Amino acid sequence: MSDATVLQQEIAVEQKHVDRVYARLAELRRDASRAEKEGYQLAGVGTFGALVERDAMVFHAARRRHALDTEYEGLVFGRLDLNTGATHYVGRMGIRDDSSQPLVVDWRAPAAAAFYRATPADPLGVVRRRMIQSSRERVTGIEDDLLDPDAAPDDMRVVGDGALLASLSKATGRGMRDIVATIQREQDDAIRSPASGVTIVTGGPGTGKTAVALHRAAYLLYSDRNRFAGGGILVVGPSGVFVDYIATVLPSLGEDTATLRSLGTLVPGYDATRVDPNDIAAIKGSLRMRRVLERASHDAVPGGPAELRLLYRGTLLRLGQAELDKIRRSALPRGARRNEVRGHGFDRVFDALWAQARQHKVTGLPEKRDFEAELADRPDFREFLKAWWPRFTPMRVLRWLADPARLRAYAQGLLSRDEIGRLQGSFDALAAQGPTIADVALLDELDELLGRPRRPAKKAQNPFHVRDGIQELSTANERQAAARAQQVQRDEDYREYAHVVVDESQDVSPMQWRMIGRRGSFASWTIVGDPAQTAWAGDPDELDRAREKALGLRKRTSYALTTNYRNSSEIFAVAASVIRRIMPDLPLPTAVRSTGVEPVDVVTDAARLPDLVREVAEKQLADVDGTIGVITPVPRRDEMAQWVAGLPERVQVVTALEAKGMEYDAVVLIEPGSLTWDPAGLRTLYVALSRATQRLTTVGTAAEW
Repeated sequence: MSDATVLQQEIAVEQKHVDRVYARLAELRRDASRAEKEGYQLAGVGTFGALVERDAMVFHAARRRHALDTEYEGLVFGRLDLNTGATHYVGRMGIRDDSSQPLVVDWRAPAAAAFYRATPADPLGVVRRRMIQSSRERVTGIEDDLLDPDAAPDDMRVVGDGALLASLSKATGRGMRDIVATIQREQDDAIRSPASGVTIVTGGPGTGKTAVALHRAAYLLYSDRNRFAGGGILVVGPSGVFVDYIATVLPSLGEDTATLRSLGTLVPGYDATRVDPNDIAAIKGSLRMRRVLERASHDAVPGGPAELRLLYRGTLLRLGQAELDKIRRSALPRGARRNEVRGHGFDRVFDALWAQARQHKVTGLPEKRDFEAELADRPDFREFLKAWWPRFTPMRVLRWLADPARLRAYAQGLLSRDEIGRLQGSFDALAAQGPTIADVALLDELDELLGRPRRPAKKAQNPFHVRDGIQELSTANERQAAARAQQVQRDEDYREYAHVVVDESQDVSPMQWRMIGRRGSFASWTIVGDPAQTAWAGDPDELDRAREKALGLRKRTSYALTTNYRNSSEIFAVAASVIRRIMPDLPLPTAVRSTGVEPVDVVTDAARLPDLVREVAEKQLADVDGTIGVITPVPRRDEMAQWVAGLPERVQVVTALEAKGMEYDAVVLIEPGSLTWDPAGLRTLYVALSRATQRLTTVGTAAEW
């Protein structure tokens, strides 16, 4: 019997089971929809109790229906044939038949662990592992790994060259490829690491670090939903492009409660995409900037009143600049938050004016309380107070640094003269263009330094309140569920996450670690990165201190990923040759597959470059089915994007920095020579060269790079 015939017969076997699963899924969806409809009908009873029961019934039915709808595509992706004779199907969610027998085991369940962990050396009771490829409800292919040949029955058929390498040949699509069906053992160890403490995952390009981080988030939500869905999981990535890229992964795993943020959007109200040059970003990211900002937050308001003059009952009361500065410093000692002690500053102004009025023996001077009330009623005095000590926003204070004189005064003794000179001008565009990504951490620091005006706490609503004096009868479980529901309704600037995931952590600056750390004070952590890919140009010791302070004394568990599943060996050889120039002893991952297609380097003149880039991109469209990444130098992104304008959406233009963490089937890298002038540039070039899974073409005007 031919291999093709065996393959078709085995596909038919799996199709029969998949049909059964989808038929059961349809039943469950109908049941959920019926329950939701019946819940709404309860409102017709007309009692308060029926309304509460309706809300609970509708909520749970709608939630179940949403989960069933989410998991429709590629529901079953694996099968385990055990040496006991049992068969387990593995998928995105667990489904049982009407007799409560499992049709599909959730990939996160302990029973599915062997799908990822079994190897020929340690099969864990698995004889054959099968990956099932499908398009909607139709099985399109299967790939087998025979892990225990001695235990295999005579009639067991094995097809394909192995699940992992087969999956790697597939196009990636616009979003990040979901590797839930091809997680390997070293990745699975990190995914199922203990929930507490800090899990540190390191590995070179293509080792699946990001996929591990996201699947770990899904695993934690599955294993302890009350803790991690209630407290929340925060996933922090380096850029908005990266966050969009990974955005579909967790929903595809049935989890949509995690919060995804880039470093430029972590602070509410800002969506920063502008990038500072490396040397400027290193200064802004330094911990010394905290002291610079502290000085700014305590300074007098630019253009504020230099004196206070009040005619009170025929007597002139006056506070000059020196007295006002003394009052401000007295009310605002180091460590105080300006917005929170605003009232203390006003009190001291009242005290100073009261002392003058008594000194001048003002005729008919009332008691102090009445004196203050009289002044508070005067519009001119109120306007002075608002101008002298307004409510400060972080952006307002950060914009003060655009003034060279103020910047020099705040940075004196903290930054070198050269650093101050470099920093000048970097804040000029704040008003017109908004902050850079590095500025967002400074804004968060200023928010911490300035504090916020006190506001009355909102009274928590009782979900079981019916009307005055009447409360719905409820059980302890119902009250606990209501409390958890209120916890999920988080503030816009929520800071009590149960778990924090930091991807591309090697690029997080000290000031950014402080920003993330404020949101993870009570959290366990997953830290993912590759030191060889760092773009940090500042003090490495300072970076270590900031990261360790953010993570605290939590126990560390480390995992190293050593296999490059993304790049062909031909592509990774080029990337490796670049990073070896500055890190000759760096342990690099091993690329496990070869395509026989060597990377192409094309050199041309500047006039021909735009047309040639477009020609190469069009050729890549014909060569691969998935995405083509056109990677540009940061300053020329908009210009070079015009060169490929009008091509299909599969062509995506990103800068060399935005490409970090991304994956494309083919890459067109423009002007690689522009990145070879310093170690930071070579690291960025290493990143750009290791984004492609199938084709890599470099196009530039320099023959030597």
